[in-house]
Amino acid sequence: MSGDLDKLLAAMRGAPAAAEARLDPAARRYDTSFESLPEMQKIKLQRDYAKMTGLVVPYYREHEGRSGTHARIEGHAVLNFASYDYLGLNGHPEIQAAAIAAVETYGTSVSASRISAGERAVHRDLERGLAEVYDAEDCIVFNSGHAGGVSTMAALMGPKDLIVHDALIHNCIVVGAQLSGATRRVFAHNDMDALERLLSADRHRFERCLIVAEGLYSMDGDGPDLARLAALKARFGVWLMIDDAHGLGVLGQTGRGLFEHQNVAAGLADLWFGTLSKTLVGCGGYVTGSAVAVDLLKCHAAGFVYSVGMPASVAAGSAKALEIMRREPERVARQQANSQYFMETAKAAGLECGTAWGYGVIPVYIGETIKTLQVAQKLFEAGINAFPILPPGVPERTARLRFFINAGHTRAELEQAVLVLKSLI
Repeated sequence: MSGDLDKLLAAMRGAPAAAEARLDPAARRYDTSFESLPEMQKIKLQRDYAKMTGLVVPYYREHEGRSGTHARIEGHAVLNFASYDYLGLNGHPEIQAAAIAAVETYGTSVSASRISAGERAVHRDLERGLAEVYDAEDCIVFNSGHAGGVSTMAALMGPKDLIVHDALIHNCIVVGAQLSGATRRVFAHNDMDALERLLSADRHRFERCLIVAEGLYSMDGDGPDLARLAALKARFGVWLMIDDAHGLGVLGQTGRGLFEHQNVAAGLADLWFGTLSKTLVGCGGYVTGSAVAVDLLKCHAAGFVYSVGMPASVAAGSAKALEIMRREPERVARQQANSQYFMETAKAAGLECGTAWGYGVIPVYIGETIKTLQVAQKLFEAGINAFPILPPGVPERTARLRFFINAGHTRAELEQAVLVLKSLI
């Protein structure tokens, strides 16, 4: 048997056609090409349709240099509304200096998982700063925001538990809930009455229950009633987790997020989840909460325990960005004023912004997928970059252009974007 296997391996290395001929006839029944996967077939169909209709696929365009209020994309200078850099901190000299100093001290990698040999002082500095923002006992930072959400859900919940989340929750929460083995229930977007009915019907059937909502929804630009969520948490004996990835630096007088925006205590939520890639111009995720919860995650969250520690340069840079956010609330004020002005101007021009609050994330609804792609391309050709959001990422017939507004945009630029967009719809 081993001799036959050696011959087959030799044939596969030297002559693929000969190796195919030697395969067991039974094995030839199976299509082992990646092209045969249904998702790949769907991608091919979409690309073929785009080519046939002359549509330009907007994905994976190459940005040249730093991306913020303005960007250069594939040779085109554009006014940019597709950047998470809410407070205009990307490229800030203090942040760059902090990252460079960390590289000089620690190198470009901490070279191990934090649980083994990758722990550095800059990790704890960042975690302490984030815990302070949310009045929490402790914090854990992950290399990836998505992995942080997935790992947290999987570490805390199990097959005897219930996870209840908003219908528009981020993919990392859905994947983490599935991985945990817990039962998953969905309530209509921001519908607290629907959540109450769901908990009344199902909570008693499970050992533990976790409610998850976002502080600022990345596709719709609105958010939940935190006080009502907290009241349901207390009534039904559940945990509450808020994904405030887009809320930090955007909501609240000093940018501390949803709880500050709605003037309630941060402690009403058990866990605050977020990412470093937006206001904090880094890369990674974080969870703040009780010391016990964070201790559990540091020992049991797979995306943390089995991953190399965050590069010291990223941790140092994000810690410095957080420091600047706290000491310069005028950046938050400018971002908020710009956001409100953009939405007011868009609505005055007859554009549809849905339920957006007018902070940071503002969608402009087009409706039809093809038309949305066409408008996005014409907008890009006119020197304005706003990314199209299409089904299945959003419901059918709600395709939209998503505008991220930051502290660096001027009123003239915001007016220009609305004027050009209005002329194209």
